[in-house]
Amino acid sequence: MAKTSSRGMLVWLGLAAIIVLLDQLTKTLVVALFRPGEVLPVTSFFNLVRVHNPGAAFSLLAQAGGWQRWLLLAIGVGAVIAILWLLRAHHQQRLFAFALACLLGGALGNVIDRALHGYVVDMLDIHHRWLAPLFAGGHYPAFNIADVAITVGAVGLILDELRRVRRSR
Repeated sequence: MAKTSSRGMLVWLGLAAIIVLLDQLTKTLVVALFRPGEVLPVTSFFNLVRVHNPGAAFSLLAQAGGWQRWLLLAIGVGAVIAILWLLRAHHQQRLFAFALACLLGGALGNVIDRALHGYVVDMLDIHHRWLAPLFAGGHYPAFNIADVAITVGAVGLILDELRRVRRSR
């Protein structure tokens, strides 16, 4: 039983590791191929860019003067520990564990950036004129693979909870 249990946990840790590897690979490529602020249009609504975000989501605290690096790093490490604890306890619940693995991979990807650079490297830029009332120039804030994984994980947690509530009725 313990062998099956640990094997189930390894699947989710493997998914998180794949996310971290993809995230770090894409960030390494962008840093190697782009200058900070450089933009490569790909489609009429999507660019590849190189942006350094010292803040949190949507550049929150980006202008805080440097202390935010340590706060956000501590929050990220705390989140990783909490996610590992939850994953260990609930790895047999597929959707919940999938969501946690996505959150874990995304959190680790951004924690690595903060620890190494003091900022997170973002490279995906979605833009359109209908976004202009919400975002400067119609550009949604640049993001990365880790951010995508965190979003997928958050959606997975919501779906899992909705499913759980529906089953309990």
